[in-house]
Amino acid sequence: MKKITLGLGLLALIIFGSAGLYASSVYAYQGDPTVKGPNYTAERHAAMEQAFLNKDYNAWKNLMAGRGRVTQVINQDNFAKFAEAHNLAVQGKTAEAQKLRQELGLGLNNGAGCGLNGGGRGMGRGLNR
Repeated sequence: MKKITLGLGLLALIIFGSAGLYASSVYAYQGDPTVKGPNYTAERHAAMEQAFLNKDYNAWKNLMAGRGRVTQVINQDNFAKFAEAHNLAVQGKTAEAQKLRQELGLGLNNGAGCGLNGGGRGMGRGLNR
């Protein structure tokens, strides 16, 4: 009985530990330009950087193809602020970037976004690079 309990406990630890690592790797890139997201390619990255540089909402929107909660929050009217937040983050000015992202309703870290707790409902978050 002791072996079964120990075995089940170890199995549960492995399953939940693996799920936590997967979740953190999937959501870690959001808002952090130093982490490559699941849709990263060098070509897409270059095109995305150009869209941010030119403040070209339509190019960004096409690259995003409706992926992520960020595409429901960012629109033509607030894209310039979003691009500014991205550029600040790339420069290492993370506090300033985070402030702009919060003003946009992104990166709230309270489960309101598409993270594990929010299930995609709420105010949103994420920068899919």
